[in-house]
Amino acid sequence: MPQIVILPHQDICPEGAVIEADEGESICDAALRQHIEIEHACDRACACTTCHVIVREGGSSLTDMDDLEADLLDQAWGLEPDSRLSCQARMGREDLVVEIPRYSINHAKEGS
Repeated sequence: MPQIVILPHQDICPEGAVIEADEGESICDAALRQHIEIEHACDRACACTTCHVIVREGGSSLTDMDDLEADLLDQAWGLEPDSRLSCQARMGREDLVVEIPRYSINHAKEGS
C-alpha cells in the first residue's frame, strides 16, 4: 500500500504526516480519511482549486491530468509545474511527497 508524506502546513497539518492510501484513491480522499482537512469547497467535483497540492516526489505514478483539471489549475494560487488537484490525482503504486500550499482561492471561506 503506497504512502503519502504530507509536508508540514502551518494550519492544516503543522507537524506533517505519513498516511497510507489505496491504489486508485485520490490524494484528497486519503488525507480526509486520516483527518487531514484539505480544503475541498466543491466537494471534490473538480469545480474549484481549493484542494490544490504540489507533488514534490512520486508524481509520475499518479493518474494523468485531464483537460478540466489542467484548466482549473491555471487559476490556483501558487501554481507550480508539479501542481495537481488532490481530488483528481489518484494514487498509483508509488509513495508520494505532497505539499499543501499556504493559501488557496476559496471565495466562500474568504467571504465569511
